[in-house]
Amino acid sequence: MSSTPRIIAVLIDTWLVTSLACTLVTQDPSHPALDIQHGGIVRADTTKKEIVLVFTGHEFADGGEIILGTLSKHRIKAAFFFTGDFYRNRQFSHLITSLKEAGYYLGAHSDKHLLYCSWEKRDSLLVIHGEFKSDLLSNYLEMARFGITKEAARYFMPPFEWYDDSISAWTKDLGLVLINYTSGTYSNADWTHPELGNQYLSSDTIFARILRYEAHHPHGLNGFILLTHIGTDPRRTDKFYRQLDRLITELKQRGYQFTRLQEAIPLTR
Repeated sequence: MSSTPRIIAVLIDTWLVTSLACTLVTQDPSHPALDIQHGGIVRADTTKKEIVLVFTGHEFADGGEIILGTLSKHRIKAAFFFTGDFYRNRQFSHLITSLKEAGYYLGAHSDKHLLYCSWEKRDSLLVIHGEFKSDLLSNYLEMARFGITKEAARYFMPPFEWYDDSISAWTKDLGLVLINYTSGTYSNADWTHPELGNQYLSSDTIFARILRYEAHHPHGLNGFILLTHIGTDPRRTDKFYRQLDRLITELKQRGYQFTRLQEAIPLTR
């Protein structure tokens, strides 16, 4: 086999590791304690009625224009985490460019949306360190084509939002910070569709569960990292992103503000 691909891979790896890990990403010690699980940040300050909206994308982007319009209407700067496959999909290029030009955070979500560790036994890794590193750095290469620099994309959300302590440690080794959504509301179930049977949750059900969680938990949605998807399988015709405007309006009426990820979880070099 030709040595050229190997040489290119080494050069790419060296460039990205050097640029990303030249300064260690650390939490600002003056910031209130964050909720950290398996080494990943899953919730911001629970003393503030602030919510961070985050969206992930891999195969689908059908909600992009609606989401962008809704966020613009409410003057909210959300965060978007896309896979390398999403960034390299030419059909999504205009949307990605629009998000970047509008000032939204664009981050990494792995290159190929790999499952890093077992669903049944979380500490059982399905990738070795080299595979993880190659997958994530390939994601950043695709982002670079859109002018997304390492300084602007130091937060990483793992594929399937599933990880363990090893994945968090490997992320940190690359100079990045692993974050994940705050669990409990089932907002992330907006990807499900009727053919999945009992796993499927309608948009009305998800909407109601978000508000029920807000009403019945001591800190409500304070500091929540609220995750939904920028697009979903065509078999789901009941798209939750069509409820986003109503949800934001309702939560604003309950006293919540929507803040940038960078402000809710500030990082220092």
